[in-house]
Amino acid sequence: MSSQEPKMAGGCQCGAVRYALFAAPESTVCHCRMCQKAVGGPFAAFCKVPSVDFAWTRGQPASFNSSSVARRHFCAACGTPLTFQYLDGDAIEVTTGSLDQPAGLPPTKNYGVEARLPWIDLLLAGRLPDTPTSESSSAAKVIVNHQHPDHATPA
Repeated sequence: MSSQEPKMAGGCQCGAVRYALFAAPESTVCHCRMCQKAVGGPFAAFCKVPSVDFAWTRGQPASFNSSSVARRHFCAACGTPLTFQYLDGDAIEVTTGSLDQPAGLPPTKNYGVEARLPWIDLLLAGRLPDTPTSESSSAAKVIVNHQHPDHATPA
């Protein structure tokens, strides 16, 4: 791990597990069926750095070897998917959504395109209506957010 300040940080939804990146990541999207199942979504967005530029800074995640060649880390307390890593690789990929500041990391490549869902273009073409959270069916309810904030906090 680098002795410099982190370039980025992130963690799980409940705050039990946090990590830091000490290099600027490469951002990608994977559409393969394994990634779809791992994140429970139509694709997985990842940010990749060399393993030496990554560190767990709070807690320890659980892990699952999702294949004979790869491991995925997640929070055992809240279930947030956190990483993808080839067992013999020298890099680690964090889920883009688990970063504190994901907006500045648009993907640069698509992987696993053979499993890309045929309706994914609907999301990008502006053909679906946009509804802000404040106008959703839960807007009339009082919502108490239990998520960890998008920044480091005392343990």
